[in-house]
Amino acid sequence: MKLSNFDFELPEELLAEYPAEHRDESRLMVLNRKEQTIEHKLFKDVINYFDEGDVMMLNNTKVFPARMFGNKEKTGARIEVFLLRELNAENRLWDVLVDPARKIRIGNKLFFGEDDSLVAEVIDNTTSRGRTLRFLFDGSYEAFREKLLELGETPLPKYINREVEASDEERYQTIYAKHEGAVAAPTAGLHFSKHLLKRLEIKGVDFAEMTLHVGLGTFSPVEVEDLSKHKMDSEQIIIPQSAADRINLAKNEKRRICAVGTTVMRTVESSVSSNQMLNPYEGWTNKFIFPPYDFSIANSMITNFHTPKSTLLMMVAAFAGYDFTMKAYKEAVKEGYRFYSYGDAMLII
Repeated sequence: MKLSNFDFELPEELLAEYPAEHRDESRLMVLNRKEQTIEHKLFKDVINYFDEGDVMMLNNTKVFPARMFGNKEKTGARIEVFLLRELNAENRLWDVLVDPARKIRIGNKLFFGEDDSLVAEVIDNTTSRGRTLRFLFDGSYEAFREKLLELGETPLPKYINREVEASDEERYQTIYAKHEGAVAAPTAGLHFSKHLLKRLEIKGVDFAEMTLHVGLGTFSPVEVEDLSKHKMDSEQIIIPQSAADRINLAKNEKRRICAVGTTVMRTVESSVSSNQMLNPYEGWTNKFIFPPYDFSIANSMITNFHTPKSTLLMMVAAFAGYDFTMKAYKEAVKEGYRFYSYGDAMLII
């Protein structure tokens, strides 16, 4: 499989700028791999495809307000700083992206907040856009984190060409988000409303929660034609024992096990035992899934519609089959499905 196999024409107007009015009323395309059929539904109809004892695997990561705007010392130039990950809590060191990158050198100071209440110094250049910042802050660690929350904003993807609105804080977060650490939402989960989760629970569907803190690696462009040469950025994952037990029981009972999102699929496929069962795990993964690939845990999947040449589309093609996936995407474009983070959903069974 080559990068060019995953290119397709995506009209710009199909990139969703806003979420559906109600979480569970986005559109849902259902792909049946066995029958090779495509159905068009609403997301809340997902309940009709699951029965008692089936398991939905959820990523309970929580997006933190990772995008900040500061001013460079002396020139006052406005600089966007995107917090990627904390490197050292004690020394307030963070791995960040800066934009425009060309203006930022080691030793530069950046000032944040109307009263310049937070200052950061650039101490390392890690990549062309990446930098390491040391935040200079006198208060406690808790007060420092509060300050980051106060000054940061919801990190909507760059393609959303509008100001962040108050509603984004809630809508760019799953309703089951618990553990802060993601710089992008696990978007398949955005379609679940409290009401729909309750209805699934009443029907007897089990939920197994795990964590993958989504980093920008998920969205990094693939720049090599030979997919085997692409390297994913590492992301932190946690699979609790309780989740592994629940999933393995469902597997032994031949239940439907659904990965809600590509992040969940990557998480479980990163910790499979030699007898194809799920192991609990806490650590990092840089797993890159593209066709052909044998999946060990999930036998169904919920995901959004992804952009051309993305690693996410490659994983979907590995799961649903390349030809079937590209046929479905062609239909999605024709039928005006909404793509990307705030877009519509697909269920693959």
